Amino acid sequence: MAKRPLAVAVTGGIAAGKSEALASFARHGAATLSADALVHELLANDEEVRAAIRERWGEEAVGDRKRIGEIAFGARAELDWLERLLHPKTRAAADAWISSVDARVAVVEVPLLYETGGESRFDAVVVVTAPSDVRASRRGGFADREARLVPDGEKVARADFAFVNDGSLEELDAFVADVMDELCAR
Repeated sequence: MAKRPLAVAVTGGIAAGKSEALASFARHGAATLSADALVHELLANDEEVRAAIRERWGEEAVGDRKRIGEIAFGARAELDWLERLLHPKTRAAADAWISSVDARVAVVEVPLLYETGGESRFDAVVVVTAPSDVRASRRGGFADREARLVPDGEKVARADFAFVNDGSLEELDAFVADVMDELCAR
């Protein structure tokens, strides 16, 4: 029987550099998966998800991520409903993926890790943060979405590894290389 890989979550604030960190983990030999990619797959192809969206928001919203975002981020109750629909399916798909991976380290980018209580499913957590001005220059306005997130300071305090991503991609890559070395030494 194959040994389960070391399961690692990457999380952090909006536009902090989680996706860049995930790409760096892949370059350093980890198997990688984005929870956002799983959500996109569910919205596009999961018939149960599509039927629920059709029933609640109408045919025009089915498969239209922009429209779904407008509705969900326009009303907290709609976002809560969408998260209740998607989070269990996303979690199950990520867990199944981790179980199937043939690699020493499996890294999943989970933007809402602490917000959903998902950290216990992982052997280690990496938090990527960046100052708000750096994140704003990368993404634009997002303060309305960030208000419901666990603050960066709390994420860092709960994480096994943390990185302030306000420099170069090379610096981020060096951090990830060090994390991979430590993880593989376990």
